[in-house]
Amino acid sequence: MIEQVQHAGEHLLPGHIGRFFVVISFVAALLATVSYFSATRAKDGLIQYSWNRIGRWSFLVHGVAVVGIVVVLFYLIANHFFEYHYVWKHSSKSLPSQYLLSCFWEGQEGSFLLWTFWHIVLGGILIFTAKKWENPVMTVIAATQVVLASMLLGIHVLEFKIGSNPFVLMRQAMDAPIFARDNYMNFISDGTGLNPLLQNYWMTIHPPTLFLGFAATIVPFAFAFAGLWTQDFKGWVNQALPWTLFAAMILGTGVLMGAAWAYEALSFGGFWAWDPVENASLVPLLTLIGGLHTLVVYRHTGHGLKATKIFFILTFLLVLYSTFLTRSGILGDTSVHSFTAMGMEKQLVAFIFIFLIPSVYLLITRWQRIPSQEKEE
Repeated sequence: MIEQVQHAGEHLLPGHIGRFFVVISFVAALLATVSYFSATRAKDGLIQYSWNRIGRWSFLVHGVAVVGIVVVLFYLIANHFFEYHYVWKHSSKSLPSQYLLSCFWEGQEGSFLLWTFWHIVLGGILIFTAKKWENPVMTVIAATQVVLASMLLGIHVLEFKIGSNPFVLMRQAMDAPIFARDNYMNFISDGTGLNPLLQNYWMTIHPPTLFLGFAATIVPFAFAFAGLWTQDFKGWVNQALPWTLFAAMILGTGVLMGAAWAYEALSFGGFWAWDPVENASLVPLLTLIGGLHTLVVYRHTGHGLKATKIFFILTFLLVLYSTFLTRSGILGDTSVHSFTAMGMEKQLVAFIFIFLIPSVYLLITRWQRIPSQEKEE
């Protein structure tokens, strides 16, 4: 619900605009998913074309809304509007300007937004390059965007909390007597600031790189999933190879950046301390590299197509699992990387099963029809 009463010193209009963009982002992503799904299922060329147009325009509107959320949130941070809980919790007036950008993705909401933004960029490229694979591949990406957009809704349905909105006011997020006063802003002169461990130049480059790597893993997964769904088991291979190389390169770079940061600033005593969240980012990289190798093997020998599909599906599911580990709060006492619990644990588990169940179903039902060489490798 949008707060209608404005207290002294508050700037409510940017928050209203941000909330509006959050809702538009979710609705447009949902429409894009339905449209691309319908285009994939359609047999008639004209109907398929019509659904494809709706899907493209819906995804464009979704992208504009996501950019709008990014701009509004950064505007709030840059102007030190501490009446917003996210701004107060993650920034302060004393922070150097380069770290104001880091405040954007320090919190759960900002990091989900960063992940969503990279999907917008990748999806936009795929719309113009995927050709006949656009409809099934973009169905997967748009469906992921629906889930990520829901992470910012910040609404309650019965006893379940769906998402956490970055435009919640302090007096809405915290229960304290001071917020009953109309002039409570007179007593909030600064925010809590960025965690001292995060006030490092790595914080400005490592998270965007790592999240681009996480986001890029959806593309090989989407192609593998689309191949199973449409039963064109081999046609996606050449399209997926450059995307797999890109995802492995970016994700690997992000992991190496994290290792260097751990050595330099986090007092881990080395480049790798086997921190649970570090491992959660490493394992998807290993399975992605495995899928890259089996994909190359398949293109040259005809062996390894089944293994490639398993590796690509497993990689994306492991990224979702690492998201759960990082954001559910269950590693809050064992990892410096982990976020605190925000009541979205069930939503994060649902995120995994939304993609796990159809992936396993398609693998099982299509397994015997996936081409494989009879002769020994």
